[in-house]
Amino acid sequence: MPSALSPTAMPPTPPSTHHELTERLTALEIKASFAEDLLDKLDHIVIRQQTQINALISEVLHLCQQASEPQAPGQRNLRDELPPHY
Repeated sequence: MPSALSPTAMPPTPPSTHHELTERLTALEIKASFAEDLLDKLDHIVIRQQTQINALISEVLHLCQQASEPQAPGQRNLRDELPPHY
């Protein structure tokens, strides 16, 4: 095993320059900005979908209520009538 003083030992890596650190920080800030933008878009999509789900639930409840109401004698129920080809 080479010692820290032997000629085959790896030299220590030089510390990053200020410019390299600034570039890395800028890249991270850009990634964070894109992630935040994507999160906002997804949030708006979820809100829109929840609004659609609520409207559909309301419509289904309304249709269930209509289906359970007794019909007046003059109204025809298309489910009770057979199509002409039968």
